[in-house]
Amino acid sequence: MAPSTTVKSAVASKVKKEKVFHPASRKAGQLARHALRKGKLGNLSTKRNQKHNSLVDLYGFFFHAMPEEGVLTLEELHHIISDVWLTRFDEELQSEKATRRKGRPKSTRETALEEIKLREAEIYRTGIEVIDLTHPPTVELFRRWDQKEVAFIQLLRFIRISKTDPQHAVVSRPGKHCSVVDSATTLESQDDGAMMEEVNSQAPASSTRGESLSRFSITIMAIDDL
Repeated sequence: MAPSTTVKSAVASKVKKEKVFHPASRKAGQLARHALRKGKLGNLSTKRNQKHNSLVDLYGFFFHAMPEEGVLTLEELHHIISDVWLTRFDEELQSEKATRRKGRPKSTRETALEEIKLREAEIYRTGIEVIDLTHPPTVELFRRWDQKEVAFIQLLRFIRISKTDPQHAVVSRPGKHCSVVDSATTLESQDDGAMMEEVNSQAPASSTRGESLSRFSITIMAIDDL
């Protein structure tokens, strides 16, 4: 029977020894740069996944905020933002405050929640971008979302609303889906036709074509300034 040491030496010979490079060598520098790049890519991937998950949560909130039928009014959309979205951490924040002993500093979580509330309240005050749940084609398309794919959201129309001006909304992203784009084009055409008819009906019979066009241009500029 062969000695066991022979078997061990045979196995050890098959194991590839790890090469050790001098710290100042070119190969060591290449390995260091590779490790650094790999670490950065890993961090970017983690941040990307975190951002993806946060966006899914945000859009998921508005998905469940849609009415079963029809669309929301602008007032209802403001109510959802101010009384539901911005207050979603209130219960947890109160719990953090209640469990903190008197005289003790705030916990990391309590501080983070307060910062989130302040930041989001300021965004709402100056203007927050949300999916346009007042727009029928957008709502109809949004109902087909699988609640996972963030890229789908780019097809929808977004508006910007603010606490300081609750009666107005500005289209910030018109949407990329044909149903949303076509509805916007049709609406613009109807508005342009009604505007031309109103301008022409107000113009005197003796007005020249140049005067009519001038008044129409003034009307367009006034609307753009709103």
